[in-house]
Amino acid sequence: MNMKLSRTLSTMLDDPRLFRQYAYVDGKWTHGDGGREEAVIDPATGEVIGHIPWLEADQIRAAVDAAEAAFVHWRALRADERCERLLAWYDLLQANREDLATIMTLEQGKPLPDARGEVEYGASFVRWFAEEGKRTFGETIPSHIPNAALGTIKEPVGIAALITPWNFPLAMITRKAAAAMAAGCPVIVKPAGETPFSALALAELAERAGIPAGIFNVVLGEPAEVSKILCAEDRVKALSFTGSTRVGRLLLEQSANTVKRVSLELGGNAPFIVGPDMDPKEAAFAAVAAKFQTAGQDCLAADRILVHESIHDEFVEHFAERMAALTVGNGLESEIDLGPLIHRQAVEKAAAIVDDALAKGATLVAGDQSLAPGENFFMPTLLTGVTHDMKIWHEESFAPVAGITAYANDDQVIEMANDTEYGLAAYIYTHDIRRIWKIMRALEFGMVSVNSVKMTGPPVPFGGVKHSGLGREGGITGIDEYLETKYYCLGALGSVSGS
Repeated sequence: MNMKLSRTLSTMLDDPRLFRQYAYVDGKWTHGDGGREEAVIDPATGEVIGHIPWLEADQIRAAVDAAEAAFVHWRALRADERCERLLAWYDLLQANREDLATIMTLEQGKPLPDARGEVEYGASFVRWFAEEGKRTFGETIPSHIPNAALGTIKEPVGIAALITPWNFPLAMITRKAAAAMAAGCPVIVKPAGETPFSALALAELAERAGIPAGIFNVVLGEPAEVSKILCAEDRVKALSFTGSTRVGRLLLEQSANTVKRVSLELGGNAPFIVGPDMDPKEAAFAAVAAKFQTAGQDCLAADRILVHESIHDEFVEHFAERMAALTVGNGLESEIDLGPLIHRQAVEKAAAIVDDALAKGATLVAGDQSLAPGENFFMPTLLTGVTHDMKIWHEESFAPVAGITAYANDDQVIEMANDTEYGLAAYIYTHDIRRIWKIMRALEFGMVSVNSVKMTGPPVPFGGVKHSGLGREGGITGIDEYLETKYYCLGALGSVSGS
């Protein structure tokens, strides 16, 4: 490990122990037996901020062994006892918010205020599921069998493997892990290689909170190798993945032989629909917020902005004005709105999407890439005249590239909005309740936000339809992904079977 680099980063933290360059298995900090390691890069500067080990296959299986051994005790705890440990974890997340945000900004690039918001957001799931674990109620079933009592109880499904992305490196872990742990399941977390240090800081705080060894494990390594092992391992009973639809399909296939409980939060291609009755400035400012959150690297980002033709030109003018006010730079600096993209390949993909649109007739309103402050930065870009045949219409850009298209009527915009394989989130901006109800019901998306950019949080059943995933995270249904329903029939002794 590069200890010189770790000491340099440690000087930025109030608690240097939160920066860990090891995997975490069975309550122990672990290096890779094969000696392989991977550098972690600050996307804003291109500098190495640390290294992580790549575990060998037997070390991944050792994490499963540890989780299996710990499961026996963890599931036997009362729900309120698990709640107490999770709430202690929540308190530590809150107490260390500034350090956690600094780590996140260094490895992911998002501005510090956004990182602080994610820590708050991630911690909120720990608190929510700590309490929700005490409400995993069974049912009493009115009996059709003489002299028998019927009912159900909820039991933990078993070891859960959690594969998480780099765009929200803390909250995507807590949203999954807190639900699984509250249900009584141990977890094995595989964070993105670009952003492992947030996950390892979570492990450090989980240990301090009294989470037993083997319940929260963090494994590191080549993604395809690690996921293949976890998918093939029969003792892993649940798999939760957030990431691309392409990878989600592969994980679903790999999990078929072991018949796992699989939940997937995959790609998005959110439409942002603006009705003819809206104030163009109000709607444009909201669309900018919906598009450029996390520099566009967000599955909820407004990828296709559909504006009624009667207000299209004025909307574009206000959108361009608001977009021009966004500041781009290193997330550690003050008053930054957009940080870098995660790596150079993301920049190249964004440029290719823009070039494709321009070659097929789109108009570039704004987006001068010569102003980018570094090689991993992409300046906010606005395209108009976006059509069905362009990549920006069909692909999740995951970049600060906005495409605007005019439409004529409600039926047309519904058809345009649904013209995608994805179905995660959609936005509607209009004050006409009849239009709201008609469009909201017709949209083929798992979540619809009306006149609000913010739509997520602990009480929300987050998830999509079509190729955007399976299952829900958060809300009262989020814990069900990690629970089995066991039916019981209690017959009276001496009764005749079937009578």
